[in-house]
Order: sequence, then structure tokens, then C-alpha cells
Amino acid sequence: MADEEPEGLSPVQLAAIRRHLTTGRGAPTRRSLLRSCGLGALTFGGFAALTGCGIPAAKKDTGPGGDPDHSAREKKVVFSNWTEYIDVTDDGKHYPTLEEFTRRTGVKVAYSTDINDNSEFFGKIQPQLAAGQDIGRDIIVLTDWLVGRIIGLGWAQTLDAERLPHAYANLIDQFRSPDWDPGRAHSYPWAGIPAVIAYNVKATGGRKVDSVSQLLDDPRLKGRVAFLTEMRDTMGMTLLDMGKDPATFTTDDYDAAIARLQKGVDSNQIRRFAGNDYTSDLDKGDIAACVAWAGDIVQLQAENPDIRYAVPEAGYMISSDNMMVPAKARHRANAERLMDYYYEPPVAARLAAYINYVCPCDNVKPELATLDKDAADNVLIIPDAKMQAASHTFRALSNKEDTALEQKFSRLIGA
Repeated sequence: MADEEPEGLSPVQLAAIRRHLTTGRGAPTRRSLLRSCGLGALTFGGFAALTGCGIPAAKKDTGPGGDPDHSAREKKVVFSNWTEYIDVTDDGKHYPTLEEFTRRTGVKVAYSTDINDNSEFFGKIQPQLAAGQDIGRDIIVLTDWLVGRIIGLGWAQTLDAERLPHAYANLIDQFRSPDWDPGRAHSYPWAGIPAVIAYNVKATGGRKVDSVSQLLDDPRLKGRVAFLTEMRDTMGMTLLDMGKDPATFTTDDYDAAIARLQKGVDSNQIRRFAGNDYTSDLDKGDIAACVAWAGDIVQLQAENPDIRYAVPEAGYMISSDNMMVPAKARHRANAERLMDYYYEPPVAARLAAYINYVCPCDNVKPELATLDKDAADNVLIIPDAKMQAASHTFRALSNKEDTALEQKFSRLIGA
């Protein structure tokens, strides 16, 4: 991956991006809906420029000590994140965990919630990354597919493991070594984003729905089933149900999964492929069961006791949002200290209590229980060993393969 060369986006990939930004996880606010892993993290113009012909990759990552680091002289770190993705006081003026970090270390954090939209943010930083320039940020939080591409293009710094003792020790197993960043040499998760099955028990007549097979084959659900417009989540869940690993599937496996879903479309078993708007239909019962994002389920359950979820016996899909240090960042050592700080269990618990996404830090449950017992007992936030073992990731794709798979998926969903 480190030697990957930029390639142009195909019309099919651009269509997938548009679909994602208008109806997918990247469309509305960060708090109420989950954001995209995959192509949705990219900008139309920005990523096209990133991968377009004639723009070479920036200088490759030089590793620890390669570029000048100003951390010792400049006690600061510049941190860009998504809105409502960190603990904040009710008046919106203070970030308790960040302020505690400054009190402890003397390092001031310039925190910005300027990643309100993936395409806008990437379009802002892409020209500087491509030119090998400092983007003015020491930590950015992006989704795994985009992080993998940035690492492959040499636009991320290698982390110094000696400054990340808590992160190394406490990172839960399911996030330890993704194929796009083996051994977490360049990134650490901020939060995990599972895709599981959700159902409205009132709409199902009290029945549990716990597999893709049931979604596709149960005649009592006919016309009230939805899958997601995000290719990696829908196809990953279907591949798992067919006994295939989304991390190692072949083209034939993928085609068989497409054919299986197409049968559900042709028979009208599947009502539609939905973006984030599935939540209102599930809440009302117009959709009885669907593939859904866990963050939505946690929020829906707070208001509707009929909303349930199930983790299929075959497993579920998970992606992650990840902290990384961009190439040429001025304060890598300070950034690493801050990244490591969020892997101290008491700190990680305070973050999890606020954002309610999968916490990537181990040994957090006792700490979180003192703050929010319901959250501590929710495996969608603190996954136990069984939940972790059931998770699967979608393998990294080359540009050519991504185009081919997206084209087949677009035909399936009528996009």
C-alpha cells in the first residue's frame, strides 16, 4: 500500500460519493447519524484532484524524527475533529478532557470542530497534502478507508510507539491491525462504527430478526425490509451471511452476494436501499427490519422501546474513525501524547459516556459504569469479547476493483 500511486476516480465512484453525501452516512449532522466509511469520506473535486493524472504523491513518510518537530519549544497541539464528537459542557464552551490534558501536561490544545462535512474538509487540506506542506493541524480524525488511502500516499507520519504506551496496551483486539495500517503504525481509533440488524418489534409482531437470511427470506417481512446504500456495509453483511469473509472475498463471492440481493429486489422482499432516512421509517414501523448503524440504534432506543437490534451469528461489519498525524505537522510528539491520553481508561470512559460510539479502549467498563451504567452495559458501546470476535472489516480495494464493485452495487440499488 505504501507504494500506491494516485489514480483518477471513475464516474461510478463519483456517483457513489454523491449518493453518500445526499442520503448516506455523510449527509446530515454527526450527532444524530453515523458517518461514512469508504468513498463517502471523499470530496468530488478534492479527491478527484488528489487522484487525478499529473499530481504525484507527496514525499513519502520519513518516520519518527524525519521532519523537524517543534513540540518541545511550542507547547501546543492543533486538533481537528467532527462536531459533537468529544465531551463538552452544556454551554458548549469547555471540553473537560482536553482541559484536564492541558492542566496535566502544560500543552494547550487548539481544538476545532471543522470536520462538519467530509468533502468540504478534505477539499480544504488536499492541495497542501499533495504539495508536501503542513496543513496546520497535528491530529485529524477521519474514517478508515480514507485514512488508508492517505497512508498509502505517504501523507501521514509514522507514530513513535514509545510515546503511545497506553494506546498500545489498551487498544481492543478488533482494531489492532487493519490491512490499511498494519500494526497501527500511523493511526489509532477514536471510535468504532458497527453495522448490525435492527428491527421494530411492534412491526414484526413480536418476532426477533437476527440474520440477513431472515431479512431476505422471511415472507412475513416482505416489502418491509431495507438495506443500506453504503456498499461496504450491505455487501459485507450479505457476504458474512453466505459464509464468506469480507476481508478476503473473491469476485465470484461478491457476484453471488449481488445475485442474492437482486433476488430480494425482484421479489419485492426488499422495500428499498436506504441512506440515513431509514431511521424514521424504522421508528414508525414502515420498515420492520433492516441493516442499520449501531449509533442510530442507541439513539432510537432512547425514545422508542420497540426498537431492538441483533448481532447475526455470522457476524457484523465494523469501521472506525481514526486519529492520525498529517505529514509535516509541527507538533507530532505533543499529538502523540494527546492520542495516548485518550487511551487511559478514565479518560476514555468520559469520552464514551458522551459520544456513545464503540470505545476502542480496553478496561473502560468499570470506569464508565460510574458515569453511565446503561452505556457500560451496552455492547454497542463497550463490546465484550464475544462482540469483538464477531466483528469483521471490509478489505482494502484498489482503485480499479473499487470501480468495478461500486458499478455492480449501483446497478443493484438502482442508483
